[in-house]
Amino acid sequence: MKRLVLYVLLAIVATCTLPAQIEASPVTGAYHFGFKKSQNGQLPSIDQEGFKAILEQNDAIFLGDTKQKELYLTFDNGYENGFTPAILDVLRDKKVPAAFFVTGHYLKDQPELVKRMAAEGHVVGNHSWSHPDMTRISNDKIRTELDQVKTEINRLTGQQVSFLRPPRGIFNNRTLAESHAQGYVNVFWSVAYKDWDTNVQRGADYARQQVLKQLHPGAVILLHSVSKDNTEALGSIIDEARRQGYVFKHLDDLKTKSY
Repeated sequence: MKRLVLYVLLAIVATCTLPAQIEASPVTGAYHFGFKKSQNGQLPSIDQEGFKAILEQNDAIFLGDTKQKELYLTFDNGYENGFTPAILDVLRDKKVPAAFFVTGHYLKDQPELVKRMAAEGHVVGNHSWSHPDMTRISNDKIRTELDQVKTEINRLTGQQVSFLRPPRGIFNNRTLAESHAQGYVNVFWSVAYKDWDTNVQRGADYARQQVLKQLHPGAVILLHSVSKDNTEALGSIIDEARRQGYVFKHLDDLKTKSY
């Protein structure tokens, strides 16, 4: 009998404290962004991933206008590995706009590079302050993560920050809705390969092939700036894409979203 009473009391306590626990660790249906890759110029797909409706509801970007041979070049800059100056040199010489999604670490460590990105006409986007899984933190913490980056980018560059790349590519409806309510457009991608592992670099030719074989109209290309391969292949990727009739567009021009 005593044991039964104890179980009942524990159940009551657990029920009473449930809302606080949810706020402290609000994990509900987290998704890791993924897609069916493009082949032979065909469009990639998220039809089987289970989150298509969530992206649509929150005006997130996966593709540009798939009726146009346009490309959007984006980089994730979690930390500097010595290659971003060369990347910026190529973009300047080729007259290609890009978007760089930066973390708090990058802003503190490389303020001059961030200033250069903005001065040369690129978008400096929000990649969160500490790169957390945002599905595991509260809405208040999400606001803090994004506001810290937004404030520092604005202080360094004068740019208003309106684009966000969810850290780790992890999201759910709550995190997209919260960031969207703060005025952000969540930017995912439709071209990518495993380029972030600095211990597994396979050469510029490999990087070039991995990107070019996935090109398609309206592509949002994700590259990581820590990759030596990407840096060495970037110029030839741009040249070949243009030879195929593609035009590199500024992220601010992305008005049509396709799913």
